[in-house]
Order: sequence, then structure tokens, then C-alpha cells
Amino acid sequence: MKINLLSLCCFMLIAGSSCGQKSNDKKQEVTQNKAMVNQSNEGLSLATFGSGCFWCTEAVFLNVDGVVKVASGYSGGKVKNPTYKEVCSGLTGHAEVIQVTYDATKVSYDELLEIFWGTHDPTTLNKQGADEGTQYRSVVFYHNDEQKQLAEGYKKKLDESGAFSDPIVTEISPLTTFYVAEDYHQNYYNLNGSAPYCKFVIQPKLEKFKKVFKEKLKKS
Repeated sequence: MKINLLSLCCFMLIAGSSCGQKSNDKKQEVTQNKAMVNQSNEGLSLATFGSGCFWCTEAVFLNVDGVVKVASGYSGGKVKNPTYKEVCSGLTGHAEVIQVTYDATKVSYDELLEIFWGTHDPTTLNKQGADEGTQYRSVVFYHNDEQKQLAEGYKKKLDESGAFSDPIVTEISPLTTFYVAEDYHQNYYNLNGSAPYCKFVIQPKLEKFKKVFKEKLKKS
């Protein structure tokens, strides 16, 4: 298992306004969430990660070569069909996550883990920048035993390597149900690039990601 310590050490989070503070759009939560079955299209694989606001995480992974689709949503909670407002309350137990559909012949699960751990701070419990709460926790929801072993092994090696000065608090749990978030959360950065959160939080993070992980980017 190869761990790119330079990538992990060079990448720094950009703090900013809270993702949750943008949930005041009038009736944009009318779209009913749908639970997704834990399976991918033929020949493709799935990965599910949470690393703070899903707008940020989605923007990063949409640029990874081999990634076919990214869906923002909610996992790890106890309430069926949660809304964004309910998840933001922190009372449902869900984390904001993305589900990545990817071509394993172009990008491996290990490489996705490298990007996941290299683009957020996995040592802060239930917090990323100005976003605080259990819904913003660092988490890997694995789809099978192989992903579980790879995630646990990667986390262990990262801790042992000293890539981070504090212990990694990333949760590694089995995926049960993934609920797709409301339509207006999908492809958020690309559709709302002029919004303050996009300009001052997502854009700097995305630019740094493209610089550090340039060899993993989709060809334009």
C-alpha cells in the first residue's frame, strides 16, 4: 500500500463560513430523498466517504480521473428519508457523504482513500473548518470486506507514519443505507460557483487539490 505523505502534508484546509448556514432556500427541500441500493452499474464500483460539507467533497471527487459519477447524500443515521434540515440539526445521526461511482481499472480504491484523507483534516472530531456537528464527521462507509480492510489498513499506516500530528479519528463503518440528498445539492459547486461559500471555501480547496493531485485529474 503506497501512501503519498507529500500530498497529505502539503494539503491544508481552508476555513470559512458554514455549509449548514446555506439551508434557508424557501422550498428547495421538497424533493423526496431516495434510498439507494448498495450496488453499482455493471463493471463499475462504489465508494462512500464523508469529510465535512458534501459540497466540498463532491467538487473534489468530480475531478478525479476514473470517477464516473458523484452523488451527495446522507448515511449512518437512524431516521428514514432524512431532509437536509433534519440532518443539519445533528439529531438524525447521519453524516453528509458522497457516493462515488468509479471505474476500478482507472482509479483504485486505495487512490480514492489517498484523496479522501489528503483533502480534509481527519484529526478533528465532528468538525471541518467552520462546519461543526456529527453530520460533518470524517467517515468511510465501506461496501464490502475488501474496502473495510483497505480503509483500516490505510488509516493504521497513516497514524504510524506521523503524517498528521494528532491521531486520526475517521470512523470506518459498514454502509447500510445511502439517501440521495435533495436535487439542489447535486453538482453544487459547478452550478453555484459565485455563491460566497463556493468562492471562499470550495474554490481555494479545489485549486489546492488540483495542484497536489494533478496526476489524478481528469483530462480536459
